[in-house]
Amino acid sequence: MSQIEDARSDPYHYGVIGRAIETIAARREETLSLEEVAAGVGLSPAHFQRVFSQWVGVSPKRYQQYLALDHARRLLADRHSVLEAAHSTGLSGASRLHDLFLRWEAMSPGEYARAGAGLAIAWGWFDTPFGEALAMGTGRGLCGLAFAAETGREAAMADMRSRWPEAAFAEDPEAIRPWVEAAFGTGGEARLQLIGAPFQIKVWEALLTVPTGHVTTYSDIAAAIGRPRAVRAVGTAVGRNPISWLIPCHRALQKAGGLGGYHWGLGVKRAMLAWEAARLDSAA
Repeated sequence: MSQIEDARSDPYHYGVIGRAIETIAARREETLSLEEVAAGVGLSPAHFQRVFSQWVGVSPKRYQQYLALDHARRLLADRHSVLEAAHSTGLSGASRLHDLFLRWEAMSPGEYARAGAGLAIAWGWFDTPFGEALAMGTGRGLCGLAFAAETGREAAMADMRSRWPEAAFAEDPEAIRPWVEAAFGTGGEARLQLIGAPFQIKVWEALLTVPTGHVTTYSDIAAAIGRPRAVRAVGTAVGRNPISWLIPCHRALQKAGGLGGYHWGLGVKRAMLAWEAARLDSAA
């Protein structure tokens, strides 16, 4: 195993990088020195620089540049993916997605209408590069992924549970850990179960076709699903995406280049876009 793989599989460094990204994102109006960020996570500057660069693919200084206020507009100009309905995989399917092997299936409209009745959902808290995340999953795959950095644990839990109020919830992080680890690039396969109304699932399917490091617009998504006038409804469906990051609603921007909203906080969205752009550029 290489040094980089060692660093990426180390849960301690996993948490360190998550805290560093949170710090940088929260103070994006400033230019933080290497020493400041390293001190905040309890590492020497040299050690922090090495670990951060291994994880993210670029230096902390370069990463801060990706968090600049005009980054969304640059992404829209340079990496705007115009979606096509022909790329849709239907309401159930499997696809090779970027650098992650992701299998997913959608719950039937009838199952969705039962508000989770008869559904057993395991949940747990996990450290991620974007702060602490609440993951939820059924026997078929992850059905929820929420980020608590800006909302807090209590609000994230209440939000997720309200989506399937009739389900039986049980704390069991080990049941879903392999899928969560795969979600953040530590190997394996991530499985998803999409639980939503048919219109929402069509929107989420369209998002799944946007490549890592690229962005799209709400109007492009509306056109891709054959509802060009439903931009507002598309925006609502994007905001109701229960599996953030893996269904990449953070890649949906306003047509003018603004970030738009993000259910788990704009700081998290900005960090996700910066993380992806940095890794894509480092691989180029």
